[in-house]
Amino acid sequence: MKNLIARDALFRSKAGESLHLPRLSIGIRDFWAVVGANGSGKKIFSSVLEDRLSPLSGEYCNGFHRIRCLSFEAQQSILEQTFKERNNDMCAPEDFGKTAAQIILSAGGDKEACNHYAMQLNIGGLLERPFMHLSSGESRKVLLAQALVAQPDLLILNDPFEGLDEKSVQQWLQLLTALKGKMAIVLILSRLADIPSIADYIALLERHQLVLQGTKERIENEEIFQQLRHGELSLHSALPESIDTFPLPIAGRNTFELQGLKIQYGDKRILDNLSWSVAPGQNWWIKGPNGAGKSTLLSVINADHPQAYANNVVLFGKARGSGESIWEIKRNIGYLSSQLHMDYRVSCTAADVILSGFFDSIGIYRQVPEALKLKTRQWLERLNMQALAQQPFRSLSWGQQRLLLIARAMVKHPPLLILDEPMQGLDALNRKLIKVFIDQLIGNSRTQLLLVSHQNEDVPDCITHVLEFVPCAQGYRYCMGTYEEFMEQRISD
Repeated sequence: MKNLIARDALFRSKAGESLHLPRLSIGIRDFWAVVGANGSGKKIFSSVLEDRLSPLSGEYCNGFHRIRCLSFEAQQSILEQTFKERNNDMCAPEDFGKTAAQIILSAGGDKEACNHYAMQLNIGGLLERPFMHLSSGESRKVLLAQALVAQPDLLILNDPFEGLDEKSVQQWLQLLTALKGKMAIVLILSRLADIPSIADYIALLERHQLVLQGTKERIENEEIFQQLRHGELSLHSALPESIDTFPLPIAGRNTFELQGLKIQYGDKRILDNLSWSVAPGQNWWIKGPNGAGKSTLLSVINADHPQAYANNVVLFGKARGSGESIWEIKRNIGYLSSQLHMDYRVSCTAADVILSGFFDSIGIYRQVPEALKLKTRQWLERLNMQALAQQPFRSLSWGQQRLLLIARAMVKHPPLLILDEPMQGLDALNRKLIKVFIDQLIGNSRTQLLLVSHQNEDVPDCITHVLEFVPCAQGYRYCMGTYEEFMEQRISD
């Protein structure tokens, strides 16, 4: 019988995380939306559904045989394996690992199914590109196709809409609608707002226990559900002060300037003749479709992209390649991206992650002054993560990891804060918390913000300007203007 049944079942992961399922029944054609805050137990819940844990007590039976799961952790694992395979003398420099098509077919399935789902997810043009060169959103589409070509009877999607532009979200919802009734589908979500209308059942996770479950119609009428949906969070505490001191900006100079920026891989042009300048006091929202080149643009500014020095880039009045070291560049920048999250693979504690922001490093490799340790404790308190200070970073949930990396980017109150999809994996309350953090930092320091986000509701109040990548016949055109102009245009459209 293809279903999953749990009654008063208690589970514990290798990391010591527990989960209690008083009652759960998932049938072969059910569509569930399971919602929980960061640290509520979503990670171990997914492991239970994947049949990777046995219960310590209670009743549990999982009759599904072809279970496939999409998660940020799975995405990270594939990239780690790619880096590992390339890190040897036998690998040619031009070998960038498996293509998107090879990743899709690596777990089984045939080319016809691969092409079918690639067309539905609008990634047909990406199939021959190296997986490691895809954007975060494009990578997630490839991994969804990989899961579907295996013809699962249980499909588990962890925060599936994170990192997707609006058009892609609608494509995913259309695909899920078509798949409904053909397999069991479980969406594990951080936000109530992400529950799709096509869901049959809703469950709420809280403190590692399934506290509420039932039909969508019944749960949406429960008082606790209404309170969570409409609840407000009071956030008035000030951010910890900065220890770093940065020189005042030079009067009359832009924070940075790009002239005719061009980035390409082989015949694929990622950025084409982009010129852009940011003046002191401006805070920019960068938006556009998945794969447009937004993350590439930010990596050029942060000096992480190998082609950054082949372009005309002026940062804080100094031309890129004029003798400054990469550490001199990074000292003035706080940075967070999905790639950085993937790259943060060292063994360290939660506290170490925040501390590393003072040194622009991944991990800690030096003696740390007590003053910096104190600032780190203050940031952990603001995140309500004091109890997790000495926990291994990789043992935490994806959302908890994300919160620490956001704090890492902000901890030194840098002149330039670059946040590439910072809210991925965060529940509604933590999204609000981070927006407050950003507005406090911008309002009380000389920090300027460059933010990439697909979600309009994640844009903080401090945004003054918008850079939008707009599709056109030649690729993309770059539209720039004030935030007010952008909002007026949206209303007129």
